[in-house]
Amino acid sequence: MISDRKLEHLILCTSCDVEYRKSTGFEEIEMVHRAIPEINREKIDIGLDFLGKELSSPIMISAITGGHPAALKINRELARAAEELGIALGLGSQRAGVEHPEVEETYAIARKEAPSAMLVGNIGSSHIEYAERAVEMIDADALAVHLNPLQESIQPGGDVDSTGALESISSIVKSMDVPVMVKETGAGISSEDAIKLEACGVAAIDVAGAGGTSWAAVETYRADDRYLGELFWDWGIPTAASTVEVAESVNVPVIASGGIRSGLDAAKAIALGATMAGIALPVLEAAGQGYRAVIRVIERFNEALKTAMYLAGAETLDDLRNSQVIIMGRTREWLNERGFETIKYARR
Repeated sequence: MISDRKLEHLILCTSCDVEYRKSTGFEEIEMVHRAIPEINREKIDIGLDFLGKELSSPIMISAITGGHPAALKINRELARAAEELGIALGLGSQRAGVEHPEVEETYAIARKEAPSAMLVGNIGSSHIEYAERAVEMIDADALAVHLNPLQESIQPGGDVDSTGALESISSIVKSMDVPVMVKETGAGISSEDAIKLEACGVAAIDVAGAGGTSWAAVETYRADDRYLGELFWDWGIPTAASTVEVAESVNVPVIASGGIRSGLDAAKAIALGATMAGIALPVLEAAGQGYRAVIRVIERFNEALKTAMYLAGAETLDDLRNSQVIIMGRTREWLNERGFETIKYARR
C-alpha cells in the first residue's frame, strides 16, 4: 500500500545512510573573495518574487513527505516554519492523498498552518487526472510534477514506462490555473531535457541533482535483491553541474536542490544561475523537534547566504548571480565536456 511505503521511506531517510557517496560538486565551486565589498552587510536583500509570490528568502523547503499519519506532524511543523519565515514549502507526492482520502489531512494540514505561505503541490508526470485535486487539497500556489525514473527502476514493482511523459506534462500545464514546475527527485536534469520541459510550458525547473538523498539507495534497503540499487546508488548528474546545464539552457527560474547543506552551498548555486535553493534532509531532521528547530535551520542558512553575498560584494540576489566564481575539478571537466564554457564565470 502507498501509505506503508511512505512510512518506510520516512524511516529509511531518517535512520539509514541513503546519501550519495559522490559529491554535489559545490566543493569545487569557489566564490571570488572581494576584500573591498563596498556594500553594507546589514542592507543585503535576499527577498525575491518567485512565480508571483513574494518570498523573504530563496531558501525553499523541498518536497519531503505526506500520505501516512506519521507525516502529519512533519508537514505541520514545516508549514508553521514556512508561514513564520515567509518562505516556500513543497509537499511530497500527493497521489496517496488523492487515492486514499483518509490520509488527505497529512497534506491539507500545511495550508491550515500556513495560510499565506507559498505551497507547492506535487504529482507524478503520469498522473494528469490527479493534478486538479492535488492543487485543491492544499490550495496550492504552484504544482510540481516530479520525475523519478531512477527510483522507479530500483523500486520493487516500479513504473518503468515513461512513454508520453512530455505530452503528459504539457497537458498538465495547459489544464492548470496555477504555475506548473517540474522537479527531478535526486538524479538531476540535463540541458537537453530542460529545453524540452521549457517547450512544454513549465514555469520553473528544480534540478534536484545528485549529491543528496539517493532514492536508489532508499529503494536498495527495500529490495530483496540489492544488486541494482548498489550498482546505481550514485547515478545522476551532480547538482552543481546540473544547475549550470539547466540555467544556461532555459529562460525560466531554476531551483537548485540535491545535497544543499548550507547557505554557502545555496550562494554558490545562485551564483551559478539558480533562482532558489531547495533543502530537505536538514529540515526533515529538525521537524521532529518542532517548528522552532526548523526555523533555526533556515535562519542559519540565511545568515550564511548573506555572509557569502557580503564577501562576494553582492547586495542583491541578482548581484550574486553576476558574481565571479571559479569552477574547478570534476565539475569543470563535466561542463567542458558537455560544451559549457566555465571560464566566463570567473571573468564576469
